[in-house]
Amino acid sequence: MADIESGALFSESGRTGLNRYGGFIYEEYHKDLKGTKGVKVYKEMRDNEPVVGAILYAIKMLIRQASWRVEPAGNTSQDHEAADFLESCLYDMSTSWHNIITEILSMLVFGWSWHEIVFKRRMGDSRDPSKKSKYNDGRIGWRKLPIRAQESLYEWMYDEKDESLIGMRQQAPPTWKIYDIPLSKSLLFRTESFKDDPGGRSILRTAYRPYYFKKHIEEIEAIGIERDLAGLPVANVPVELLSKNATPEQKALRESIKKMLATIRRDTNEGIVFPAEDTPDGKKTGYKLSLLTSGGRRQLDTNATIMRYDRAIAITTLADFILIGHEKVGSFALNSSKTALFSTAGGAFLDGICEVFNSHAIPTLFSLNPFQGLTGLPELKHGDLETVDLTELGEYITAMSGAGATLFPDDALENYLRQQAGFPEKPEGAPDGEPGTKPKPAEKNPKEAAEELAKFAEEVRKQIEAIDRGND
Repeated sequence: MADIESGALFSESGRTGLNRYGGFIYEEYHKDLKGTKGVKVYKEMRDNEPVVGAILYAIKMLIRQASWRVEPAGNTSQDHEAADFLESCLYDMSTSWHNIITEILSMLVFGWSWHEIVFKRRMGDSRDPSKKSKYNDGRIGWRKLPIRAQESLYEWMYDEKDESLIGMRQQAPPTWKIYDIPLSKSLLFRTESFKDDPGGRSILRTAYRPYYFKKHIEEIEAIGIERDLAGLPVANVPVELLSKNATPEQKALRESIKKMLATIRRDTNEGIVFPAEDTPDGKKTGYKLSLLTSGGRRQLDTNATIMRYDRAIAITTLADFILIGHEKVGSFALNSSKTALFSTAGGAFLDGICEVFNSHAIPTLFSLNPFQGLTGLPELKHGDLETVDLTELGEYITAMSGAGATLFPDDALENYLRQQAGFPEKPEGAPDGEPGTKPKPAEKNPKEAAEELAKFAEEVRKQIEAIDRGND
């Protein structure tokens, strides 16, 4: 009781421990991944690394094909009206809903994605962008949800108590001015929120180390292929060219030879003009060009090393199934289980997107558009990412039916099965045997069925004999 009276139960006694000074976060310990440097590294991984690009493309395409729906909070007419209004707002923006989802998915690369909410008055086909809409009901809807690029972040904005995030401070081209964007009219999407870090955590973070080594090994390998030589080029020059007292002409010659060695490679311009080691009268010139070889073949297989790092990159994002088949290993069953796990992870990202809309965007929208008599606010939901295996589903239904479970008639279940197979739904009110349903076949006893089968087999035998006689 004393704690309640003093207010101790309603106040914080500690901090999250987020390593922050002002509006800057210092949770990342790797110097190459801090702040704007980290944004550049993740952009390079996204745009230049084939495995990372394939993973991100797979996630985007998987999530883009997911269906979206709005569920009313109750069964009243007001609840359904509110749900219809919310759904109309999703597809009445200047940018398509799928493109908005794609921009939100940039959080996978950078750990977070900030979107400012811009509203409009729905006034029909108006020339004013702040009023242009498919609808003319005068309500306030979403005009757009534009992204605020991760590389444009200047600092995070916190309240006077230095506890709660209240906005994002941005410095963006082409003007490079400072913009303060309040959180109250924004949406912040994050892959995770450990310590309530507004920057989240990139799904590529643990892939950086294998990416770093793979990148440098590929560069070394490319240099070796470009040179296409048996060893290291070596040039012997007169000792006076290497002396501290060398003349300007000798220094210039030395630099010319060094440049020539650095550019020796096999291409259309291959060939070297170099002084002979001996002059015609037998004197040594002091110049010699040769290749320093190891005397044997190198034992290191760079291809296997690079493939090892490819696997490490894919494993960090649960996407190593994309390598199955490339390495001539892996079964269909293994591939199926891995893709199912990948789809589960994608579904978790969609859950996070829906959560942000349901807890922030939708309440703000309905505070501007009051509806009377609502049971609650409608919610945004997403569909499944992975389709059901029809063979497995059929076997399951057969097993359930054999165990005595009564699955039919059930319109809801039948429509679900039709949807999984890509068939149209059963028309409402259509009874069995009427248009829209398949008539039930007449039941036959086992004796009649056997007699018909024997008769059919005899007819087939006679036709085959007739064909054979004709061929003779």
